[in-house]
Amino acid sequence: MFPVYRGRFAPSPTGPLHAGSLVAALASWLDARAHDGAWLVRIEDVDTPRCVPDADRLILKQLADCGLQSDEPVVWQSHRGALYQRALDELIEKGHAYPCGCSRKDIEAALHSQGLKRERHQMAVYPGTCRPERGGLHGKPARAWRFACPGNSSHVIWHDRRLGAHQQDVSAVVGDFVLLRGDGVWAYQLAVVVDDAEQGITCVVRGEDLADNTPRQILLQQALALPVPTYLHTPLVRDAQGEKLSKQTGAQALDLSDPAAALHEAARCLNLPAATGLVPELLHHWVQAWGQRWR
Repeated sequence: MFPVYRGRFAPSPTGPLHAGSLVAALASWLDARAHDGAWLVRIEDVDTPRCVPDADRLILKQLADCGLQSDEPVVWQSHRGALYQRALDELIEKGHAYPCGCSRKDIEAALHSQGLKRERHQMAVYPGTCRPERGGLHGKPARAWRFACPGNSSHVIWHDRRLGAHQQDVSAVVGDFVLLRGDGVWAYQLAVVVDDAEQGITCVVRGEDLADNTPRQILLQQALALPVPTYLHTPLVRDAQGEKLSKQTGAQALDLSDPAAALHEAARCLNLPAATGLVPELLHHWVQAWGQRWR
């Protein structure tokens, strides 16, 4: 049992929920219920240019149709900028953040000059061009704020409740990552860390595609002296070509003409036993099964 368990589901309103989203939502809800805890919903609309009007309301209705409702008032990241600014100010004061004037073209050129090559579909590892010890902005205007990865302690070792032991050297794999973009949009990494701490989240249950974000978030939690939650990353739902279902690849919205059928499919992806009955009965059955496996 977790002490005073608090979990959450945090969808981005870039479109309606799809089958993969429901798997993560159901898993996080079951984990909270199996541990007699609270389950919160947070709308991660910090990247406002990508958000679709009214998608947040649709998502909340989809969840409600599946019997999944937040135990506390829903919060929207777009209303929480003051919290993120406070955290950035603290990081700056502690020397953990610095302004960066590099464009993507600048970063690619710097990597090329060092004989480094970015693999296709991989993010470019920021080479630290604007670090204070390297001369800062070099006369360029600031385009973003970056987290200064601690060189001697950026190797993060963490444990996932489903995936087991993981490790990553954030400096080598990612480099100094963005906290605030040049267009004023807060980066996901900072926003999620601040929100999880402010909401008292003790365990994060989310899709496996987000697992590689965890080391960056742990570094931020350490830098801000925030508690580190436990993590459980759920299996991904894939299409016929084996690609992860996502809104970016045109995943179809959930068909909730029969919510029980949609929940059954999500439960199957989580290797939960078949069950019969109405939605409340199904959820009750799966809470017991989840608790036997993950408690």
